[in-house]
Amino acid sequence: MAADTLDLPLCQTLPPRYDFYTLLGMFGTLVSLVSGMVSKDLVDMITGHESGVIVRTFAVMIGLNIGTAFISQISDYASGYLSMKVDAEIKADIFSKILVTDWESLTGYHTGDLLTRWSSDASNISSGVLNFVPNVIIYSFRFVSAFAMVIYYDASFAVFAFLGMPVSLIMSKTLLKRMVGNNRRSAAMSAKMSGFNQETFSNIQTIKAFDLIRPYTARLKQLQKEYIQMRLDFQKMSMGTSLLLSAVGLLVSYLSYGWGIYRVWSGAISYGTMTMFLTLSGTLSGSLHNLTSLVPAIIGLTTSAGRLMDIVEMPREDYSRDDEVRFFYEKNADKGISLSVQKIDYAYKNGTQVFLQASMEAHPQEIIALVGPSGEGKTTMIRLLLALMQPQSGTALVYNRDNPADAIPLTPSARRLFSYVPQGNTMFSGTIAENMRNIRPDASDHDIVEALKLACAWDFVKKLPDGIHSKIRERGGGFSEGQAQRLSIARALLRNAPILLLDEATSALDTATERNVLRNIMHDAAPRTCIVTTHRPSVLHICRRVYAIRDRQFVILSEAEIVAISADVSPASASSPQQ
Repeated sequence: MAADTLDLPLCQTLPPRYDFYTLLGMFGTLVSLVSGMVSKDLVDMITGHESGVIVRTFAVMIGLNIGTAFISQISDYASGYLSMKVDAEIKADIFSKILVTDWESLTGYHTGDLLTRWSSDASNISSGVLNFVPNVIIYSFRFVSAFAMVIYYDASFAVFAFLGMPVSLIMSKTLLKRMVGNNRRSAAMSAKMSGFNQETFSNIQTIKAFDLIRPYTARLKQLQKEYIQMRLDFQKMSMGTSLLLSAVGLLVSYLSYGWGIYRVWSGAISYGTMTMFLTLSGTLSGSLHNLTSLVPAIIGLTTSAGRLMDIVEMPREDYSRDDEVRFFYEKNADKGISLSVQKIDYAYKNGTQVFLQASMEAHPQEIIALVGPSGEGKTTMIRLLLALMQPQSGTALVYNRDNPADAIPLTPSARRLFSYVPQGNTMFSGTIAENMRNIRPDASDHDIVEALKLACAWDFVKKLPDGIHSKIRERGGGFSEGQAQRLSIARALLRNAPILLLDEATSALDTATERNVLRNIMHDAAPRTCIVTTHRPSVLHICRRVYAIRDRQFVILSEAEIVAISADVSPASASSPQQ
């Protein structure tokens, strides 16, 4: 598959590299052939006792051999450099495409599978695309030029060049069918093992807690056994094929020897010509074998390209409104931005209806709560607001409350208007400061400290030996869940976006800290719009409105219902809800 089919930068950068690598290989072939001719002359001189020019010819042969070795090393270096360069370019391009792929479509793939496709399959493509076309040209040129020399000196030797070709073609056709299926199974098994390893290492604490070390070790060994068996089955087939091709190659070589001896004995050719023919015979059979060996490479290339195309061809997010969002933000950031969701319908791809004519709104200097049982759609609404998913109908937009006509729809471009704190521990490995500057690279230490204070995190950060430069391990290691949550909130506040989304972001905090964090957000000078999803009733009294999800719609709870929830009384026994 061509590189430009994947829409990669390779299509702009590869042609000159093709030319350099291909020309280098062809030049090396010519030097090798000239070396063979000089070797022929040298043998003829020795056997003819022409001592006058032997030293000079021998010196030329040594020079050519040194040149061949030098070209070989330069070619290997160039090949290695270009391979790494192209591999990095393809991976960077695929990486960026995965990041802008439609989120809901992407969730259909295991992260281990995505990692395998991005790393292994991308490397297969870079190696295959870089090597396949140049090598086809080089090996074909080598075969044609060697064959032309054979024809020029003695056409009868050309017969032996083609003796092994039918067998090679038949075996290649047989291998082709079996290799296609094997490559697909191998790729699927590699993705399965990568996914298993990734999940295992990410959940070591859970595995230890449930004493699952032996079952997981046994499962890994079973996966390894299946993979090894699959590879051995194919290896047996390849071994048999290689033995047959080697036998054919030996037969052709011995026939060439016999025919050369006969031609020398009959006086038709010289000893030097016979030596050159034997060398050319090896070149011809080697070139043919190299061309045949490219078949597995092209199969692997197309298999990997197909797996990557599954990802690349998925719908991509639309960022075409970036300029419009930037202008809207600059015009309204000081006044605050309101959010409106009106009569949206949303159903998952499996048909599960989550929302039906659901509406809600939020405004600057407000904290809005979304409540409801688990699985009723709170996190789904957050994802809709972030345009990670798109409703099937209805409108979702942000606007200037003083001028409702000044509005833009919620698209991926509008994410710059949001700060988001998801469920769970979302801190990255690195220092606290590095985590903060991930979302705002120009933040000063003072800015970071102020954000930590708003999130009630400065009290424990300032006691650390290295303060904001203290290390955070993977998945927030080294900090409690409550501390990690406060750091995540501080990071979101540091972005200073007009709209803040907190998805169960205070679940690990004690009630007093939770209220302090939300009050700090409420009284911050920034005209921030805040939406909180929560199961905890303790913060509902400081929220401007509380929306409950009922019958796939949002219902505003009355004061009586909020009191009932806080008192752990069923809302159904309180007064009727207000729309």
